[in-house]
Amino acid sequence: MHRFKLLGRLLPLLSLFITPFAAADVLDDILDKGTIRVGVAEFVPWTFRAESGDLVGFEVDVAKKIALDMGVAAEFKVYKWDAIIPALQNDEIDVIAGGMAITPERALKVNFSRPLAESGVGLATNTTMTQNMKTLDDLNAKSVTITTVGETLAARVAATLFDSANVKVFATTEPAEKAVLEGRAHAYLAGMPEVRFLVLRNPAKLDLPINEPLVASSEALAVKKGEQQLLNVLDAWVTARQTDSWLSTTRDYWFGTLEWASAPGD
Repeated sequence: MHRFKLLGRLLPLLSLFITPFAAADVLDDILDKGTIRVGVAEFVPWTFRAESGDLVGFEVDVAKKIALDMGVAAEFKVYKWDAIIPALQNDEIDVIAGGMAITPERALKVNFSRPLAESGVGLATNTTMTQNMKTLDDLNAKSVTITTVGETLAARVAATLFDSANVKVFATTEPAEKAVLEGRAHAYLAGMPEVRFLVLRNPAKLDLPINEPLVASSEALAVKKGEQQLLNVLDAWVTARQTDSWLSTTRDYWFGTLEWASAPGD
């Protein structure tokens, strides 16, 4: 009888040790299901829709290559930028693709992989509206409107560098870009590759007054807190693809040329 009482007391304690080992992690789920769920947000040329309707861009190529190397399929889920970390935390996706800048604030919410690339925040200006402005300080005035996208490094830079200006924060890139193109805003802050592309596509309306990032940053993949096994795989993947130059070659294609802008289906 005493043995049964003792066993009854020990079982709850044993479960504390057994449960963590019995629970499957995200990496096991990915391999078992044969699919990795990838969260992306539409920022040209990281991720965007081709004329065919297919998702294309640097992040898409990265995610497909990761899936191929893991022997699984990539399933893409598109979110507004401010919803992508909550989606990871709520287990809607397994990984956020590699356009996310590493910041201490985000590191409290997600685990970052090794950096994929260096980037930063750039500035595109409406040529007509800013033709008489000579310095960045000229943009920091109450009469100046600056657009950006919420929950991005660019939004934080805009709030810091242009605290006297009228900073309008949008949920997506399209209305933020449209405002500066149509002359309803003086400038647009976003990732450096994005503003460069925007200016290249609209040289008669926009200018790139500074050819270097206002603030530099590193981009990485992100996984849910505690998913160390998946993070280990992604770290190893980044190391391997940097060593064989796949990452640099792919990034040069999307960020160093406009070949993709005229490619079939784009």
